[in-house]
Amino acid sequence: MTTESNRFVPAPIHVVAERLGIDPRYVIPYGRDKAKLDLAALDAPRRRQADSKLVLVSAITPTRAGEGKTTTTIGLTQALARLGHSACAALREPSLGPCMGVKGGATGGGASQIIPSASINLHFTGDLHAITTAHNLIAAALDNRLFHGDDLGIDPRRVTWRRVMDMNDRALRNCVIGLGGTAQGVPRETGFDITAASEVMAMLCLAESVDDLRKRVDRALIAYTKKGEPVTASRLGITGAVLALLNDAVMPNLVQTLEGTPTVVHGGPFANIAHGCNSVLATRMALHHADWVVTEAGFGFDLGAEKFFDIKCRTARLDPAAIVLVATVRALKLHGGVGYDALSEPNPGAVERGLENLEKHIESAQGFGKPVVVALNRFATDSDDELAVIARACERKGVLHSLADHFARGGEGARDLAEKVVAEGSKPTAPFTPMYALEDSVEAKVRSVATRIYGAKDVAFTPQASKAIAAATKNGYGNLPICIAKTQNSLSDDATKLGRPRDFTVTVRDIQISAGAGFIVVLTGDILRMPGLPLVPAAERIDVINGEIVGLI
Repeated sequence: MTTESNRFVPAPIHVVAERLGIDPRYVIPYGRDKAKLDLAALDAPRRRQADSKLVLVSAITPTRAGEGKTTTTIGLTQALARLGHSACAALREPSLGPCMGVKGGATGGGASQIIPSASINLHFTGDLHAITTAHNLIAAALDNRLFHGDDLGIDPRRVTWRRVMDMNDRALRNCVIGLGGTAQGVPRETGFDITAASEVMAMLCLAESVDDLRKRVDRALIAYTKKGEPVTASRLGITGAVLALLNDAVMPNLVQTLEGTPTVVHGGPFANIAHGCNSVLATRMALHHADWVVTEAGFGFDLGAEKFFDIKCRTARLDPAAIVLVATVRALKLHGGVGYDALSEPNPGAVERGLENLEKHIESAQGFGKPVVVALNRFATDSDDELAVIARACERKGVLHSLADHFARGGEGARDLAEKVVAEGSKPTAPFTPMYALEDSVEAKVRSVATRIYGAKDVAFTPQASKAIAAATKNGYGNLPICIAKTQNSLSDDATKLGRPRDFTVTVRDIQISAGAGFIVVLTGDILRMPGLPLVPAAERIDVINGEIVGLI
């Protein structure tokens, strides 16, 4: 790393690739600071003989105060590199919806960021646009088939493939298309989801090769016939065109942190409405070239991490060495009943009351049989008494904890965390145990996750959900893993219940079959697959000043 006037000067992207031992012929530059990695790099011999270790970073239930999961992932990776390890982070790509909506940018913060931040947060290498277009090609081809005289017998009322766009736009959640006369298509109800919830996004993120991606597109369920029989995308004859649109997008992206640590960024599904993990290909690329790989799963452990294990790891045969749970004093005080405006005031009692949320996530993480380290993401307003409350709680639960200051100090601020992760992650463990067996009924799978991970008393299925589950089972989809769509703001399906809710019932209102992705989406509560913008969206603070984009973070 070099500095100039205290400003980090990024290394050329080919130098970053060299740090991972990636042959230059597999590096496809997108300018000077980012590149695509040819999938052929996965077949090149490994430079190192040691087995690579995968570390999962997750968090407590998120709050307005923020937990800093991505920042911690980056800081930990930088710290591992400072300790002399070959290290690489594997992250998701930000969605323009949250960037312009509530969260703003998603490339870390302070001294623990990936760069070029503005590019990554906005259009990057065009992956999300390619996924959007590929998804909508399937929708357009389906409607074109209906318009020109459908030979598949599709029931226009039972088309399941909606359109997507990478923006929060509540006005498009439900709409009617084909209006304006016979030349405009067949009128029918449909709607838009955000690209992060696209099944093409999930297929790309879970595919293990281009051939696997082709099979996934072919088997995607897009509609039912008038006789109730499933219709798959293979019947449209456009799978080759879909793959052509994804030809570059399927390759992972290489960037670097503010300390020059290599980072692979690829795919961007949300964890509250999708499976919330970066791509299998990106994770494998990082594992193939580094000894320690740090990845994250979206939102709290109940959402992203559960799906990381039960969907991604099960599908791709991955087995993490350790789990890092991120928590903050500020967030625990919110879970303990303190108002947002009073978070800077010392209040050990509120931290004590909020600890139940952290403790539940620790229990859930331990249920997968992997060592857990709690990363306490430090803020300047944290008092020693408040930090001591959390330390005692971790000791009671039998897990290590680390006070991390990576936001202010970068990798050096996460050195203790990295040392503890290496110590815990180097211990031999048995392969993780999933929360359920694929052979279990859909209802049993949902109950297993809801009771063991969320802490629910029971699960209630609406008549619509029960009917849909019966049909899915009849059509041969009953043995798929489940992807529960649930609010990220609570362990329950009620966003207003903070802390550790008890004696609650999760309500399943419907399911959606993502046959190409290879899972069943279980819709709970009032969760939506197309978010809306808030009263004051983050877009209002973004601008271009003297050619530089400002306000994203």
